Amino acid sequence: MQLQPLSENAGELDGPGGGAPAPAAPFLVRRTLRIGLPNWLAHLTRNRKAAVGLGLLAFFILAAIVAPLIWTGDPSASDFTALPMQEPSSAHWFGTDHLNHDIFLQMINGARPSLALGFAIGLVATVLSVIVGMSAGYFGGWVDEALSLVINIFLVIPGLPLIIVLASWIQVKNDLPIILIISLTAWAGGARVLRGQTLSLRKREYVMAAVVRGEAGWRIVLREILPNMTSLVVSGLIGTTIYAIGAAAGLAFLGLGNISEVSWFTILYWAQNSGALESGAWWTFVIPGVAIALIGTALALINYGIDEVSNPRLRIEKVKTARGALTPTPTASTPARGKAVAS
Repeated sequence: MQLQPLSENAGELDGPGGGAPAPAAPFLVRRTLRIGLPNWLAHLTRNRKAAVGLGLLAFFILAAIVAPLIWTGDPSASDFTALPMQEPSSAHWFGTDHLNHDIFLQMINGARPSLALGFAIGLVATVLSVIVGMSAGYFGGWVDEALSLVINIFLVIPGLPLIIVLASWIQVKNDLPIILIISLTAWAGGARVLRGQTLSLRKREYVMAAVVRGEAGWRIVLREILPNMTSLVVSGLIGTTIYAIGAAAGLAFLGLGNISEVSWFTILYWAQNSGALESGAWWTFVIPGVAIALIGTALALINYGIDEVSNPRLRIEKVKTARGALTPTPTASTPARGKAVAS
């Protein structure tokens, strides 16, 4: 905000009758609109762990978008000029599977549906946890009791057996059943955390002021409470996405996923189904497994960075550690502080 007078010589103007000078002109208020990243997001880009994670994630996203445009070809087409289960070579960089499919083409064409499935599950589960957790924490009373009961039930139910049972009962023809099944088991933990944070924030002064103004409850939750939990919601989204990618890979490995499309998960399924482990065709399961592990590592590093940026206790410990590293260690030749050097 900058203050400027209406005229540079406003204080020297005479009055109407040429007597006392006229009062100084009022100051004009010039408001400067600053558009930038939130504080926690700006600090996140300067965090080393988060920077490495963002770099890895950006590489895979860029590869999923650009690589299929550069290396064109049908990943489901069989190359009969190559041998089944051929090792990586100059003709087939990542080798071939039991049906002479090029693993490299399957990897670059399967990156997009694999990442999309993981982030879609994470987004659905996070939205559900935000709605349930914040509603329970803000409205309280019987709403809190009912929603907390539902949260506790889903926390007690084992997630993986429930996913396997539901996936085997429902005919999976596309990714929608997988998204719904895994989201159904992944939202309760985040809802529990958001409920506790909402209980803490609903007694703050700005929230009470919004209540006094007569604003609606949903507006208070969305406009006053939710913006103050952005880092927590993003952290929950990333954690749920890691869980979703692992769960989708497990379902596909068991043959309960959508095996009609080419993805990293179906590459693992066909490797297991064709006996690649027994025949020693390591490239058919190691390469997609490493890609899935790197995606999980990237997301975990980003989550660690968010935790270090948004958690004041971790920031204080990091500052103390840095100061301790810069403090010189006293030696025998260095006199102690406050004591005179013996002559």
